[in-house]
This record gives sequence, structure tokens and C-alpha cells, in this order.
Amino acid sequence: MGQAREVMDRLTAAVTAGDSAAVAECYAGDAVALTPDLGEVVGREAISSYLLEFSTAFPDLTYEYTQKHEAGNVAIDEGYITGTNTGALSLPSGESLPATGNQIRMRSCDIAQVEGGLITSHRFYFDQVEFLGQLGLMPDLPS
Repeated sequence: MGQAREVMDRLTAAVTAGDSAAVAECYAGDAVALTPDLGEVVGREAISSYLLEFSTAFPDLTYEYTQKHEAGNVAIDEGYITGTNTGALSLPSGESLPATGNQIRMRSCDIAQVEGGLITSHRFYFDQVEFLGQLGLMPDLPS
């Protein structure tokens, strides 16, 4: 196992444990994350805060791997984010939604570039419509 894979595995364990210090320790101070909901998130603390919003909203958060890849200094994880929404969910607007009590199982893909043992670039991919639909927050569409 290479350095990129080790850091990505450590990050996943820290996020699912809700360990803010361990999450932050995985990122370079000037790391950049690209997210489907917020766009660009810059800096270790901002990225850590973004990830821990999920741990707060889904205290039983887990990640089910379907594939784990590593090529040089890049680690790629494909799988499913699962959990029960029992905590408030922060929105990009700064507002928060009360817990729905719904369970999610949402497909995701993460690509992280690692330099010097720290993530410098992290791209998150997940379907926001699927996410909101599983939470019961999408209007019913006419059939």
C-alpha cells in the first residue's frame, strides 16, 4: 500500500468516527476540495468542517467500498455512503434542516491527490438529487 492509499483510508476512518482532529491532520493547510454542493472549499479547517457536517447529520455514517484504487500519488474510492439522518443538516445557504430520520445509501466517488503525506486536492462526487430524494426532501414528480 502506498502513501496515497494510507492517507485516504485514514481519512475515511476519521470521518466515520467523527474525529475532527484526525480529519484535519489528513489535509495540507492549503488543500482544495471540489464538492457537488459547495463548489470549491479551500483549507484544512474548511474541508474538515465540510466533511464533519455529514458525521453530525448522520452519526451512524459508514462507507461501503465497492472499489479502492491507487495510482502513484492519487487514491480513488468508489462506494456508498450510508447512515440515518438523526442530526440537523447544514445547507450551503447557512440554514439547517431538521433531521428527517430517513436512511440513505448514496453512491459516491472520491479522488484525492497526496503530496508529502497530506491530501492537497480532493474531488467529491455524489448525486445531490439522489441524496435529497432519499432524505424525503424532493417534491414528488408527476408520473
